[in-house]
Amino acid sequence: MSDEPLLDLIELQCQGAHVEVPVTGRRGGAGPSDDTAFLVGDHPLMIPSSNRSAHRSAFSIVQGGEGVLELRKADQVLGTLTAVPRPRFYDLCTADGIPYERIARLHGADCVASTVVQQCIRYDDPRTRCRFCAIGVSLARGATIRTKTPAQLAEVALAARRLDGVTHVTLTSGTTRAPDRGAAYLGECACAIKQASGLPVQAQFEPPEDVATFAALKELGVDDVGLHVESFDERVRERMTPGKAEITVEAYFRAFEAAVRVFGRGKVSTYVILGLGEDEAITLEGCRRAAELGVYPFVVPLRPLVDTFLAKAIPPPADYMQRMYGAVSAVLRRYALSSDTSSAGCVKCRACSLLQFRE
Repeated sequence: MSDEPLLDLIELQCQGAHVEVPVTGRRGGAGPSDDTAFLVGDHPLMIPSSNRSAHRSAFSIVQGGEGVLELRKADQVLGTLTAVPRPRFYDLCTADGIPYERIARLHGADCVASTVVQQCIRYDDPRTRCRFCAIGVSLARGATIRTKTPAQLAEVALAARRLDGVTHVTLTSGTTRAPDRGAAYLGECACAIKQASGLPVQAQFEPPEDVATFAALKELGVDDVGLHVESFDERVRERMTPGKAEITVEAYFRAFEAAVRVFGRGKVSTYVILGLGEDEAITLEGCRRAAELGVYPFVVPLRPLVDTFLAKAIPPPADYMQRMYGAVSAVLRRYALSSDTSSAGCVKCRACSLLQFRE
């Protein structure tokens, strides 16, 4: 994709849009939310649609002629896109009456994702909560349940594959007090999902105290892991992830190395949020070190969520994101990493970043 259309898409994903057509969105939760899923060509894109920046955005998505959706910036039509339809598995319930959409959600176009434990030891204390996190919001609204069982997740994953063509599963969780940070329970859930549906699974968790956890997860059927550092700049981590910052960046790198030994290059990823006030050089060096080890640095723009400490924050400028996408993609090429090697998770989903346009 050429620079100018890509810059428009980058700005769109940073700023969001007024969505003036009836679509299915998501409000609150552990990961990116307050958004709506669309397809630009065949690329899924999560576009902020209900946060503060979206309400002020110059972009809008409106009904065009002949059933197409138009993307507009001010009065200019930039192109067309397609809304990802509401998944059919949302219409089902478990035997005990829990709607499937309270157990797992569709992310992007073909990923079913669940926050397995919708509670984090860091969330209730303002001194330790990640400033951008809304894990407690969907639970408080009754949009989810606190703890999903392996059987529930297996049931939903099988239905999502059968009804909606889902191709992979992402399991994340609020951090628990266990030494493994909750990873073992994610492994149990992954095992049940694999047995029921055969879908590949990524598990996302903080670095465990014992690196033998990685081999145990592999044995249970986990295909990929996500160890999300959020930022490589320790000063940013101390300010934006005060509880999580107790695990240093160097501890993440030790975990990266141990995880790659078990899962292989390109099967481990880390989420890197841009727009938190990070040092650019430190960030790029962190991405380079991660990629050298075989870890995919999945860079994304800050998306300020409504019910978080950063609700009034300003998303990063599009030209900054474009520059960082270009620099990180060069790192990926240097170390022969590609999203194609990922079988499940954020890198496979692609919807929250435009990095793959630069691979």
